[in-house]
Amino acid sequence: MSSGMKHASAYSKQLETAAKFIEQHDDFLVVSHIQPDGDAASSTYVTGWILTQLGKTFTMINEGEMPSKFSYLWGSNHVINYSKEPPQKQYQTIISVDCADFSRMGRISTLFDDHAELLNVDHHPTNDRFGTCHLIKHDAAATVQILYDLAIHMDLEPTLPFGECIYTGLLTDTGGFRYSNTTPEVMQIGATLLKLGVQGSVIAEKVLERLTYSQTVLLQRALSTLSFAHDRKLAWLAVSLEDLELTGASSDDLDGLVNYPRNVEGVEVGMLFKQKAIGIIKVSLRSAGQVDVAQIAQSLGGGGHVRASGCTIHGTLEEAVARMVQEVGKELI
Repeated sequence: MSSGMKHASAYSKQLETAAKFIEQHDDFLVVSHIQPDGDAASSTYVTGWILTQLGKTFTMINEGEMPSKFSYLWGSNHVINYSKEPPQKQYQTIISVDCADFSRMGRISTLFDDHAELLNVDHHPTNDRFGTCHLIKHDAAATVQILYDLAIHMDLEPTLPFGECIYTGLLTDTGGFRYSNTTPEVMQIGATLLKLGVQGSVIAEKVLERLTYSQTVLLQRALSTLSFAHDRKLAWLAVSLEDLELTGASSDDLDGLVNYPRNVEGVEVGMLFKQKAIGIIKVSLRSAGQVDVAQIAQSLGGGGHVRASGCTIHGTLEEAVARMVQEVGKELI
């Protein structure tokens, strides 16, 4: 048996195991990672859709607010914001989506029963296989791609709301079908969803093109911080708490900023430094392909993909920049 056939067989077994996990349990807690992006949000909603089709009871939750730009998706108004209304119960059956490691769920883990069983659905190469059941496909473009396969495997009939969730997750995690993870399989799924009635151009306008006023003003401030190092192979932007306060920007408005330094000609690695609180700096990294930024992020307690990853640095913005310039510089020599 070829390596490709073995891989397909192993994935089929994972799909079967995940299907049985869902079929044999009920009263699920569905959670994605903190500060969810398009794939995390879409994966949360489509998991809820799958459970609804199967007549299951479930609760969708996140540590904070879900991104408002995805409010057009099925189930978006049924996600509990833990920071505002934490459930007063413990859950025995968990489905985590798009979480590379246990800590990415944040404070939601406090709701897990001591004997909880967890289905880990993810596509990150740095996933550490936490949980009791795994549905992990490292070469999937997005977690929604895996959930699409799961829904088809379970003989569920795709509907327009389902299709919009899947399409949105694929669109955002492939950068509008521009990144190297845009495989023939991704395009085939996209074509199937368009035939289903998904309005791809409308979704692209909502999530990729449209900018809020606060996002535009934040971009203006952030671009003034554009800096370079290592013969302009490394570039970055920085956003402080003051920037967020003065512009009235939300965490949603930071989405896509990291692409500006990355897109400068000659830049191999682009970074965005986001001050989340005093002493806490979130770093997003994007690679042109020569540098494995997932390895860099993982060495600093983070993770992600070869070309897109992130980590958290404790200290001031200046200290975080100095640390990352040094770490990335080791790979650019």
